[in-house]
Amino acid sequence: MNDPAVDVIEVLLTARLYERDTDLDADDLPPNVRAALWDDTTGLDRPLPVSAAAATDATGVTDPWDAISSLMFTDRDTFSDELKLVDEDMAADWYLDRVDDDRIQDNPTLAAAFGDRDGVDVDYEQARADNRPARADRAWIDSLLAEYFDAEDDDDQEMLDLVEVRAPEEVELTLDDLVLTTEQEAEVRKVMKAIEHREYLADVGLREIGKLLFVGPPGTGKTSTARALAHELDLPFVEVKLSMVTSQYLGETAKNVDKVFEVAKRLSPCIFFIDEFDFVAKTRRSDEHAAIKRAVNTLLKSIDEVSLIRDDVLLIGATNHPDQLDSAAWRRFDEILEFPKPDEAMRADILRVVTRAMDIENFDPAELAAETAGLTGSDLRLVLREAVLEALLEDRTTLTQADLLAAVEEFEERDNLKRMDSVEEQLVADGDHDHTH
Repeated sequence: MNDPAVDVIEVLLTARLYERDTDLDADDLPPNVRAALWDDTTGLDRPLPVSAAAATDATGVTDPWDAISSLMFTDRDTFSDELKLVDEDMAADWYLDRVDDDRIQDNPTLAAAFGDRDGVDVDYEQARADNRPARADRAWIDSLLAEYFDAEDDDDQEMLDLVEVRAPEEVELTLDDLVLTTEQEAEVRKVMKAIEHREYLADVGLREIGKLLFVGPPGTGKTSTARALAHELDLPFVEVKLSMVTSQYLGETAKNVDKVFEVAKRLSPCIFFIDEFDFVAKTRRSDEHAAIKRAVNTLLKSIDEVSLIRDDVLLIGATNHPDQLDSAAWRRFDEILEFPKPDEAMRADILRVVTRAMDIENFDPAELAAETAGLTGSDLRLVLREAVLEALLEDRTTLTQADLLAAVEEFEERDNLKRMDSVEEQLVADGDHDHTH
């Protein structure tokens, strides 16, 4: 269990040492300290005063002054509520007596300051490499967007409404939460290596790399995998749904497509995820307004011009309907990754993963997997949600295998009804179509 005083003194030492060593930059501050000390006007410019509120934000300690007020090397400005160290050397000795090397290794600023001390075995360069970079912080992302795009400008606001930007810390799924095929795992590893060795790939002339197309039915993990990759790589995640291009408020113009790519390039390195990519083919074959067609042609051209190696943008497209894509769409991607519905073994693995935090009596994922043929990972999560809610109606937080089997049966009954409705709607639509001819 952490000592609140140690937590608060660590923040104060980090801020003081960072201020003094001008060779350090924002990537040397731990994410919790960066977020707490970030100023919307000045960012992380020196000096970095630590208010009581900032100390609470960084540590979770409700009353940080109460935690450190008995220490003779601390003080507080009652007017500004700023916490201070009146004797930095004494504070450092006190802190180092109470922490181990692993804790210092987690803080690049402290690793840089204390790495030469006797009895301290840390590696500053490794600490910095392991630290989440500042460009992945929500505050940093927002500051970049505010710098380049005017929220008061209608055109800029329309463009910002078109995209969803997530910081890595806002992506709840990790790769450990997903069950991937062998092919998917191999491709993810290749992508991670390509990002890590971008300079080498440029040196050997492999510049047209880093454009992936995820294909498969809804609920098979295309979006989740792209987001988890952003979390794993500490990259901002920029997502756009192509159907939004037809929205009236976008003015039916290709300039919004240009600006979407501009967002990705400004936030680079990042992952740029384009969902509903089959919309491209639908539009190219349709009688849509000419401005919409221009927007799609601009999109295809923009895809040609963006590069992981040159622009630090990993482009991932996704489609539920690969059969609707034409050759002009296919050739934009250097890798096609299939997301099929999970087989029985994968369904069992998915059930094991998504039930990790649940208490289930007589849990048998293999039996459930055998009863859920055709269900996707998303479907299985809905089944589990239904089982949990049904148990809560009986004031139970422990589930049984019977609960899960009953939820599977109920899900399949609802799914069959939905399919019948879809068939009836299609028959009506076909009848109307025949009648008009």
